[in-house]
Amino acid sequence: MFGFDADMVFRIPALLIALTIHEYAHARVAVALGDPTPRFMGRLTLNPVAHLDPIGLLMLWLFKFGWAKPVPINPSYFKDGRRGMIYVSLAGPGSNILTAFAAALLIGVLAKVQLLSSPWYEILRLTYMYNIIFAIFNLIPIPPLDGSKVLMSLLPGKHAYSLQSLEQYGPFILMGLVYIGFIGVITRPLEIALTSLIRAIITLIL
Repeated sequence: MFGFDADMVFRIPALLIALTIHEYAHARVAVALGDPTPRFMGRLTLNPVAHLDPIGLLMLWLFKFGWAKPVPINPSYFKDGRRGMIYVSLAGPGSNILTAFAAALLIGVLAKVQLLSSPWYEILRLTYMYNIIFAIFNLIPIPPLDGSKVLMSLLPGKHAYSLQSLEQYGPFILMGLVYIGFIGVITRPLEIALTSLIRAIITLIL
């Protein structure tokens, strides 16, 4: 999904922004709902090092598909465990959408002052792109992605357990679907729709 090339000096900061914002949002919402686990585990931070997973980064390098270290959550601290998990799960993709919007807004400002040739533009462009991809991809309802946790919280117990049991195979399923191009068939139209919506809002603002 994310490759490394000559533009790596721009891609790495953009990728770290998307990844860190995503995981920090999970941690922040969980703590706000009463779960101290992310704070105790050192995940309530915007330091990207705390959220990096070595294997996920290796997979990112080899297969252009990777992941961050999951934020540990204990739903028993929530007043409503299922609803709490929905909020926590949606926090990651939601934060990516907000970050993409902020990046698009800054790009619009750079365009207004004719500074699109600056290095900041390339970082903002990639930050926008990665956050859109993170948001949509993580909403896919395949474990261990956020979409699966939302779905598990909505399904009856038996079906939720069946879906959860797939989590150990989830990364391999996802790698296979990415490899054959099936994930792109699902995510690309949604990425285009979200991009169109953000651009429309930016046009109204600027």
